[in-house]
Amino acid sequence: MRCSYRTLALWGSLLMLAAACSPEQGQKDPVAEAQFQNEKRIGDENVTEKQERDAEFMVAAASDGMLEVELGKLAQQKATQPAVKTFAQQMATQHGEANAALKTLAEQKGLVLPASLGREQQETYRTLSGFTGTQFDKEYMARMVDDHKKSADEFEDMSKDAYDGDIRGFAAKYAPVLRDHLDMAKEVDDQLEDLP
Repeated sequence: MRCSYRTLALWGSLLMLAAACSPEQGQKDPVAEAQFQNEKRIGDENVTEKQERDAEFMVAAASDGMLEVELGKLAQQKATQPAVKTFAQQMATQHGEANAALKTLAEQKGLVLPASLGREQQETYRTLSGFTGTQFDKEYMARMVDDHKKSADEFEDMSKDAYDGDIRGFAAKYAPVLRDHLDMAKEVDDQLEDLP
């Protein structure tokens, strides 16, 4: 009897600990939550996999776009090279405009977008925040090259493959802009090569 009481007490303690450690509503990952809401709606409406891919693209584009704006603001404060500051200012402005267009489109389509940076994006922001001087410039620009390559490829794919015509149009409109950003990022990144 004592053994089972101990076991029950142990389980009770573990359950209380688990409840105390579980993330509260405000601590959910906004990106994961947006994906979940869209998947739930799509599941309820019994729509196709292609429409699900459209929703995933929209959430990814929103979270990546928000990160570009936040990193652009950070780089305007921390960058040491004028070319990096100029690039960062353009990224904050142009991605901000694209984010607004994306938000409008998502509202028209009844899709949920993350309201703030997801955990992965927050981690990227924190990591870059830890750099200073020319090391920050180099890390930021290397990140911009990688991010814009990935985004430009994804937008180009979706400009052909998106199920929804408006989402296809959005991707087609911004794919060349992202390619331009990639070219600019490579150019600035090359200028930093010889810096200590």
